[in-house]
Amino acid sequence: MISKHRKLLTIVTEAALEHEIVREIERLGAHGYTITDARGKGDRGIRDGGWERSANIRIEVISASETIHVIAVALREHYYDNYAMILYIGDVEVL
Repeated sequence: MISKHRKLLTIVTEAALEHEIVREIERLGAHGYTITDARGKGDRGIRDGGWERSANIRIEVISASETIHVIAVALREHYYDNYAMILYIGDVEVL
C-alpha cells in the first residue's frame, strides 16, 4: 500500500467566516478542504448553532507541512483576536 505523510489542519470557527477562510486556504496553497457544521463550548462560550449567526464550522485541510504552517500562522494573525477560532495540527497518512 502506497501512502504519503501529510499534516492535517483543523479549524473550528464561526460559520460567518467560511468564505473568507476558504479564500485564505486556497490563496496560501492548499488544493482542497472539507467543511462540516460544528457545535460545542470553548473560551468564548457555547456555540450551539441554534441561531445561524452563532453557528460554527469545522474546516479540515490536508497538505504538506510547510503549507499547513503558513495557513495556520496567517489565520492566527488575522482572526484569533476578534473571532471564536481554534486551530490544531496533526500528522496523517494519506492512502
